[in-house]
Amino acid sequence: MSASASSAETQATGNGEVWFVTGSNRGIGLEIARSALEAGNRVVATSRNPSQVEAELSVFGDQLLAIELDVTNQEQVRAAVAEAKNRYGRIDVLVNNAGYGQLGWFENTTDQEVRQQFEVNVFGSMNVARAVLPVMRAQKSGHVIQFSSVAGQVAVAGSSTYSASKFAVEGWMEGLAAEIEPIGIQSTIVEPGFFRTDLLDESSATYASNSIEEYDAAVREFLAFHEDMNHAQQGDPARLGKVIVQIAGMETPPLRFFAGSDAVPLLIEKAE
Repeated sequence: MSASASSAETQATGNGEVWFVTGSNRGIGLEIARSALEAGNRVVATSRNPSQVEAELSVFGDQLLAIELDVTNQEQVRAAVAEAKNRYGRIDVLVNNAGYGQLGWFENTTDQEVRQQFEVNVFGSMNVARAVLPVMRAQKSGHVIQFSSVAGQVAVAGSSTYSASKFAVEGWMEGLAAEIEPIGIQSTIVEPGFFRTDLLDESSATYASNSIEEYDAAVREFLAFHEDMNHAQQGDPARLGKVIVQIAGMETPPLRFFAGSDAVPLLIEKAE
């Protein structure tokens, strides 16, 4: 089953659940945390910069627990989940949002850059799920919301490494969803298009280190396109945050959720 923003917005939620959100200090992750708090939920907002989260969301007081977390550090992940469980007693919704984009032509991308992309986007998400799922199993309930990307369905020049990581996330989550659904845990894969975040900033996107003459003209065009688009994307992260909260409140949430007006046409075109 799949859904889009318009259908998700017909649902409502806000039942005092406990959310565990990664990558919550900015962009979509911050807006999801904010929307979940506004709906009356308690939120464990994890990121590499928890002070930034606290500055943005301190008005919510004890509803918020901001924790420093590097998703590639398994010991830190286990400690963060234990702290969340000790504070609130349960975890109802996991939002695996932390990640970044390794962009550029594959031949220009070093082996280390490729491996680090998978370390964060794929293995980082797995680390968090591996730590949270025992809590949900004990509850016999929960919802894993995993962020992928339209790039996890459609790859273009310049996104080969990033898309490879997101294609891996898609395959893992399809299988995981089938494994955990019989024990009462739901799953949703979110596939956003371009949203007005800092995804294309140097803090969130990394470009291939090397340069090969045959690709130079295409790379320059690619970089210029991203520079023009940056912070002018159509997607509104605040709206998406609210929609994610609504999806979490659905009795039967979609396995896939296409987010953004640019995502749906691309996915339809590929399907055809």
